[in-house]
Amino acid sequence: MKVVIIGGGAAGMVAAISSSKNGNDVIILEKMEIPGKKILITGKGRCNITSNLPMDDFIKNVPGNGKFLYSAFNNFTNIDILNILNKEGVETKVERGNRIFPVSDRSQDVQKALIRMVEKLGVKIITNCKVSKILVDNNKKVYGVLANINGKEKEIKADKVILATGGKSYPGTGSTGDGYKMAEELGHTITKIRPSLVPLTVNNESLKLCKNMQGLSLRNVGIKFIDLEKNKIIYEDFGEMLFTHFGVSGPTVLSASAHLLRYKNIDELLKNDKIVLKIDLKPALSEKKLDDRILRDFSEEKNKEYKNCLNKLLPKKIIETIIQVSNIRSDKKVNEITKEERKNLVSVLKGFEIYIKGFRPIEEAIITSGGIKINEINPKTMESKIIKGLYFAGEIIDVDAYTGGFNLQIAYSTGYTAGMN
Repeated sequence: MKVVIIGGGAAGMVAAISSSKNGNDVIILEKMEIPGKKILITGKGRCNITSNLPMDDFIKNVPGNGKFLYSAFNNFTNIDILNILNKEGVETKVERGNRIFPVSDRSQDVQKALIRMVEKLGVKIITNCKVSKILVDNNKKVYGVLANINGKEKEIKADKVILATGGKSYPGTGSTGDGYKMAEELGHTITKIRPSLVPLTVNNESLKLCKNMQGLSLRNVGIKFIDLEKNKIIYEDFGEMLFTHFGVSGPTVLSASAHLLRYKNIDELLKNDKIVLKIDLKPALSEKKLDDRILRDFSEEKNKEYKNCLNKLLPKKIIETIIQVSNIRSDKKVNEITKEERKNLVSVLKGFEIYIKGFRPIEEAIITSGGIKINEINPKTMESKIIKGLYFAGEIIDVDAYTGGFNLQIAYSTGYTAGMN
């Protein structure tokens, strides 16, 4: 059987591996100059291959339609992808948060291993090849694709087609949303496309604060995103975050974005400054213990000015901002600071507030939320319920997960499932 895979990313390559192992004649059509370009930028260039969690816990980390992936995750697990990579000489290691990386910390080792595996199986890869149309007969069955190879339009025959073109995030890697258009032309529904795992923007006073602290990465902080209208916590987490010239980013913030975009009336709430990020800069200390700690620091340096007494407690880059927000005069001697002022400082450190305005553009998102509607796809096979012989894999489907290797595992598992069928 002749199988054409549109898109040579992680999903497309794993689909090629499983399809060719089933004895099919497989071609990958990739519009970039090399396959797997997006793999190269994952995990900040180190490639967070997957997670070390048991597969039963993966669905809990997929806020976007996780249950749809039950069969796919059973068909191809985190162990399966590691076995493929290990056979190709890629050694792996487990890091904080159950994240699995190559020992070399080089994402190209993962990309090259997948390409090698695909080539060993005799899969033909055609690069710089843009597919414009999936060809379907009167019985709504696939019979090929229309592709542009070296400037020439060519019809490529196929018994089955796997659409694995990715989403709209990081268009420089080839994810420009072409697949949505092709699927829509065939009668598929595309749910709203939004950025997920994306930095967040802030405005007004919060923007000045973030710009002051631009580049500062905080580790081991507690974060809470609160809906001020309902006085309700939307998302809370513990870990690392980063201040930028436009707002906030970092692992905890990216995961929060996946929750925020699904929250009811989120656009309205953001517009009206009703979403606040509260950062607990000292989550290991209760308010009482933090107050005791500050008293101790102040008593050791009682004749110093307030601005010179926070070095033991805080990173240098945040001190000026904390002074400003705490409303204590920076040149005030610490032995003159009142109990009320100290109480205010404690509450700032335990709940530093940043008002969220919105999401950065989809081009900066790690992953796309939205895509081919899941109830139009058979979850056991990844085949279209509308067009016979058309399958979907990876980010083009309306499923998305948190950071931590889960989105790549979705790509492998859906790719494998499409390929084996």
